[in-house]
Amino acid sequence: MNHQRGHEPENEQPATSPAPRKRTGGRSARVRQAVLTATLDQVAEHGIEGLTVGDVAARAGVAETTIYRRWGTRTALVADAVTELAAVGNPVPDTGTLRGDLHQLADQIAHLISRPGIARLLATTIALSADPDVAAARRRFWDDRFERTAHVIRKAIERGELPEDVNPREVLETLSAPLYFRLLVGDQPLESAFITRCIDHTIALYTMELRSSHEPEDPLTGRRPG
Repeated sequence: MNHQRGHEPENEQPATSPAPRKRTGGRSARVRQAVLTATLDQVAEHGIEGLTVGDVAARAGVAETTIYRRWGTRTALVADAVTELAAVGNPVPDTGTLRGDLHQLADQIAHLISRPGIARLLATTIALSADPDVAAARRRFWDDRFERTAHVIRKAIERGELPEDVNPREVLETLSAPLYFRLLVGDQPLESAFITRCIDHTIALYTMELRSSHEPEDPLTGRRPG
């Protein structure tokens, strides 16, 4: 007995699953950036005491649950926003000279801390040092800035513009400390002449040893001047 198979269309292809869509930019990264930007804007306008997760969510265009799920607390959100400040929009200078690089670094610092609300935000992180999230964020902020810009000092050492045993972080602290102090503590503007003086003092301090090593010894004492 012959069993006939049912008619099958000749051109029918087996069903296949649609190809997965490629992600075109990373939604998670975009959401994070939107939330951190909104956080900084809110703090700039209302201070940390006026910051609410609801306002940040509305400004960023995300649900409050998204923020709570990723950051958990308001202070953790502020902490991440502060950390982000250290990395965004601050390329490491490479002008070919120590003076040129320090000038760009000083200009970056002045631009950052002169932004509306940023001085208030940084001052707030100091006031909230008892909070472990905020304290850790403040340390990350400084550590990241110093680590990224230490390359400038290492290049200057390679070019012979600074002594080989100089500590890169100490050079950067010498340059930046007066800038932060003048604005955050003294509430004074960062004029171009003041920035130039900070650069001059930094270079003079750390090249003093280098200059003296190239000066001839005193024939009577056997010592170099300085």
